[in-house]
Amino acid sequence: MAARTTEPAGTHEAPVPQRLLAVATRLFAERGYDRTSVQEIVEAAGVTKGALYHYFGSKDDLLHEVYARMLRLQQQRLDAVAASDAPVEERLRAAAADVVVTTIENLDDAMIFFRSMHQLSPEKFKQVRAERRRYHERFRALIEEGQRTGVFSTATPADLVVDYHFGSVHHLSTWYRTDGPLTPQQVADHLADLLLRALRP
Repeated sequence: MAARTTEPAGTHEAPVPQRLLAVATRLFAERGYDRTSVQEIVEAAGVTKGALYHYFGSKDDLLHEVYARMLRLQQQRLDAVAASDAPVEERLRAAAADVVVTTIENLDDAMIFFRSMHQLSPEKFKQVRAERRRYHERFRALIEEGQRTGVFSTATPADLVVDYHFGSVHHLSTWYRTDGPLTPQQVADHLADLLLRALRP
């Protein structure tokens, strides 16, 4: 994926925390987390180090928030889908497609995180693992519901089905191109269909 070379529209009019995150995301995507200094972030955002440390305790906190904001969005959307009255097959398909679309729409965030997550502090790394586990468990619960009710095959354990789908999601940042032949929704539909075919009784 080509990193963005200009700030998102309205960045310099945005509130300071959003401005810092937008700039940090661009710089982390272009240069890498470890090669981006706090000084470079604050200069590009047009703020002081004091302002950064007021909102984010460290560069580590910025890296965590880059990913956490995407995961919060995905968790909210998954919770809404899972709680709906739609048949379980429809709910799982919607959830499987949504995580693909939201990942592609936040591809810089996903790329930065999977490339740099090992550089988080142990405490932040543990926090992220817990946040991701909550998402995966809610997703897995949809598969288990369908398996219990006979809608989905029980031939493959639900944990492996989750790993199968999210393995594809986690690799999106390595190959998806915004100028490629497939739209985010088309990719999402293909991967969701693959998942449901794997679960067909």
